[in-house]
Amino acid sequence: MSDAWLRAIVAFPFGLAIGSFMTVVAARVPAGKSVVRPRSRCPSCGVEIASRDNVPILGWALLRGRCRNCGAPIGIVYPLLELGTALLVSGAFLAFESVWVALAIAAFLALMPAIAAIDIAHRIIPNRIMYPALIAFPLYLVAARLADAPVDLLRMTIGFVVYGGGLLLVALVSGGMGMGDVKLAGWIGIVLGALGLRYVGVAAAAAIVLGGLGAIVALVLGSGRKSAIPFGPYLAAGAVVAAFFAEPIADWYLATFLG
Repeated sequence: MSDAWLRAIVAFPFGLAIGSFMTVVAARVPAGKSVVRPRSRCPSCGVEIASRDNVPILGWALLRGRCRNCGAPIGIVYPLLELGTALLVSGAFLAFESVWVALAIAAFLALMPAIAAIDIAHRIIPNRIMYPALIAFPLYLVAARLADAPVDLLRMTIGFVVYGGGLLLVALVSGGMGMGDVKLAGWIGIVLGALGLRYVGVAAAAAIVLGGLGAIVALVLGSGRKSAIPFGPYLAAGAVVAAFFAEPIADWYLATFLG
């Protein structure tokens, strides 16, 4: 077994634990509540969830998606968020050889499902997530570069300016995009830009393509503008696509259209 697979397997249970915490973040941050206290409770009856029932995925499965106390259904979004986060965290350690880079991408990707879930449910990307991320990740990447990790601080800055600034311009001109999307794009530009500008380009292109497909599906289904999914989930999805597939996608594009 290669070192990359070993790291990915070891990271998976940590990803499940992080995913479990992300379900708390997704539920409480939009409401302005603490993510630390009180302990998780059933939203229907208010009874505290026992530790044995709070095991990621397994607890939900053993309870058959229902509260042990009142029998109220517990949404499948919780185990899906836990599993998705774990797969992304594990995948980061499989995809990137540098531990410094893998840690950064794992933390970066771990937030994407929660951000998408919050934006779908509440039409916001909370500043309580964005502001700490916009501060912590550049500091970490500077430390990583000082430790000789393969990150580029100049491209990190360019990625922030180009992607965040580009969406800021769109928001100012169109008025149809929120500042949360602008901050999210800037943060994506910082993290992926540190890996290379092609990562930022693929993230932006994937977000636009996925957003367009989502709009077409909404029109086909007869959904109005108010029922359409906001752009934040597409930005998050584009970032995931770029983190894992930027190199082959960029190579294919250059060979096909510029070769």
